[in-house]
Amino acid sequence: METVFGREACDTWLKPLKLHIIGRELHVDLPNKFWSKTIADKYGEAIKNSLETQSGEALELVYNIIDTDDGLPKHNEIRDAAPVFSPPYSAPKNNFANRLNPNYTFEGFIEGPSNRFAYRAAEAVVKKLGERENNPLVVYSTPGLGKTHLLHAIGNRILKENPAAKILYMSGEEFVSEYIESLQNRNPESFRKKHRSLDCFLMDDIQFVAGKESSVQEFFYTFNALFESKKQIVLTSDRTPQQLGIDPRLSSRLLSGIVTEIKRPDLETRIAILRQKRDSSGFDVGDDIIAFIAEGVQASIRELEGCLFRLTTYCNIHGVVPTIPIAREVLSDIISMEEKRMLINVHSIKKCVAKHFKTDISDFNSKRKTHSIAWPRQIAMFLSTELTDMSLPEIGREFERDHSTVVHAREKIKEEIEKDPFFAAQLNQIIADIKAVDKR
Repeated sequence: METVFGREACDTWLKPLKLHIIGRELHVDLPNKFWSKTIADKYGEAIKNSLETQSGEALELVYNIIDTDDGLPKHNEIRDAAPVFSPPYSAPKNNFANRLNPNYTFEGFIEGPSNRFAYRAAEAVVKKLGERENNPLVVYSTPGLGKTHLLHAIGNRILKENPAAKILYMSGEEFVSEYIESLQNRNPESFRKKHRSLDCFLMDDIQFVAGKESSVQEFFYTFNALFESKKQIVLTSDRTPQQLGIDPRLSSRLLSGIVTEIKRPDLETRIAILRQKRDSSGFDVGDDIIAFIAEGVQASIRELEGCLFRLTTYCNIHGVVPTIPIAREVLSDIISMEEKRMLINVHSIKKCVAKHFKTDISDFNSKRKTHSIAWPRQIAMFLSTELTDMSLPEIGREFERDHSTVVHAREKIKEEIEKDPFFAAQLNQIIADIKAVDKR
């Protein structure tokens, strides 16, 4: 069944079942009434057909809802009829709007060298919820590498182990928007009560709170209230806490827990991710095509999976079997763009910028701070943040500077672009020169 529906579906819906054959009847024991409709509608016939194939006999399907108190059927058997109960979304005793996506679980997250520390830290949070050693947990990375998946996985695992827990997932933008709305409605106490009574607060993209003074202050007090009550806080960001430009008091709080980065996945991890997505979705795509996509798309898991869906949709519409030539054609824009992006490195950026400003490439790593050296260096740093997938600390090391110098250079160049159209055009010409360099 796992080869048909995927491991996550089997873990969630099928493994809790007990199956036994009595005569020519296949009895399906359901752990509770909420399982009935989903099993009958989605999996019942597949279970029946699978076992008929194994036994060689036609079987009548019988559903039994088991009373967990004594292990015996709670009511009469239901024969080959879909019960009227709804499938579960969350635990029936917990009506708190947690906003969690039940499809994002630890089981569905592919662990690899690039995300292992973040993955293990997330698991540790669930095991020791709110304890000082894991609180807060801050996960940062470039977009599309799995931060959001881990947030939901933490929430879903906590609810699985404690259905009554009050968990809330929200983005930084939503936090700001709700806070502003509470002020407009003159009801900030309701907002505070909601967020400070949580067992676990999961905030995605906290960088959107940065720069909004009142919202930062409100989050700071919310953070303190939860932290002092030994409630868990998990945050994600596209940069480190030091780079957020927030109140030093809050920045120090974030740094007091676990801060971990998710990096770009290596080839083996990308292949594993695509295989899992293929198997769970029932796509008919060979391993050779999986490897082709994994080799061609390296920057983002989201883009990686998008390529798989795009290819299978194309093949389904045209009634063709996926092949590497078809994949190359359908994904040509993404693959070629990725190939060009991967060819650009910091050295090639330095080389083009140095040529444009008639300076020596070695000056970028020197200690000299004259304008004729510092300005091209800042441009090269800015272009490195725009044209490569390197992190700010990695770029800093390429120039023998720390990440804060890279941040300063990036912001300074952005300001100049907005002020001076001539400079923006000049910068576009440098970028065109970088992309035109034959680096093969």
